[in-house]
Amino acid sequence: MYSRQPICQLALKQGYNFIFVCLETSHKTLYEWLEFLERSGEVTTVEKKQWDGRKNLIYRYRYASRVPLRDGDSSLEANWCEVTVINEKTQKIIYRNNWITNHKITLNNVEEIVKAGRSRWKVENEGNNVLKNHGYNLEHNFGHGQNHLCEFLLSLNLLAFLFHTVLDLVNYTYQKVRELLATRTSFFNDIRTLLKFIWFKSWSEFFLFILAEYIPLTKGNSS
Repeated sequence: MYSRQPICQLALKQGYNFIFVCLETSHKTLYEWLEFLERSGEVTTVEKKQWDGRKNLIYRYRYASRVPLRDGDSSLEANWCEVTVINEKTQKIIYRNNWITNHKITLNNVEEIVKAGRSRWKVENEGNNVLKNHGYNLEHNFGHGQNHLCEFLLSLNLLAFLFHTVLDLVNYTYQKVRELLATRTSFFNDIRTLLKFIWFKSWSEFFLFILAEYIPLTKGNSS
């Protein structure tokens, strides 16, 4: 639904840029235009090779400018791009997707625009999935309370996630603790256990305690 004209217009009205998935099955008019543009040589194609550690991949980018989102004179125009990832040895298609954007697409930025479009799944997997399944207990239906409790608990969850992300980027002590307690579930479980029995003056003192007292679990002390 994101690449529908009302959503794109709303984003632009609010001062935002957009990069939205745009599939052939949902945008018949746009892809009819693309067929015409391709026949007239106005769809640009560029290929790049990349080694992923095991095999060579071919990244085939295609893009075109000012294609209509829907039929009619009132249609919004957008720029379109596509990436196809191919195993060079087997010629098997590994990944393919298409996007529309208000950004001008050029030979120099098509790769970056595609990366930005694909980051939607990075945000979902590394953001929403972590909040739901890795210690923050954010439920899919966060319907607690009758007035504002659900919004309050959601805000606390998001603030905790924000500050943990900042600490993970800039705080050396926090980074070392997370290296020891690699999974977020272990991290939260250990915090709850320690704070239940020991009082600490500050978070810094708490983290330093973990670093000083941590004993790696081995076969010899697992019991």
